[in-house]
Amino acid sequence: MGLFNGFLSHPTEVSLKQISLEYGLILVEGEFVEKAYKLAADKFILTNKRLILICQTKNSRVEYTTIPYSSIRKFSKESKGLLDEDADLKIWLKDETLAIRKEFKGCSGINEIYQILSKYTL
Repeated sequence: MGLFNGFLSHPTEVSLKQISLEYGLILVEGEFVEKAYKLAADKFILTNKRLILICQTKNSRVEYTTIPYSSIRKFSKESKGLLDEDADLKIWLKDETLAIRKEFKGCSGINEIYQILSKYTL
């Protein structure tokens, strides 16, 4: 999962309507987007069923990676405190030794992301 590590600097939240219009074709029946962030040229989407990572590859293609919440072994948020908007989010998958790591600098929604991951993995 090293491809997705550290690919952002200042994430911006994307409206649920925009994400649903852009990526509605890859959502399954009964699935809806809870939160979505644009991370440089990539996207980090949390639905009620999975985490979707959308990554621009070097050869101008787009890679769509689905991570079912059931495959998340553990996750962590590292920051100076609960209200700190500069945080590192790490997600460990079952059968993977390295964590997926994302830097959320200046992201007021980092605690909401943590809550969504908690909601669907606990």
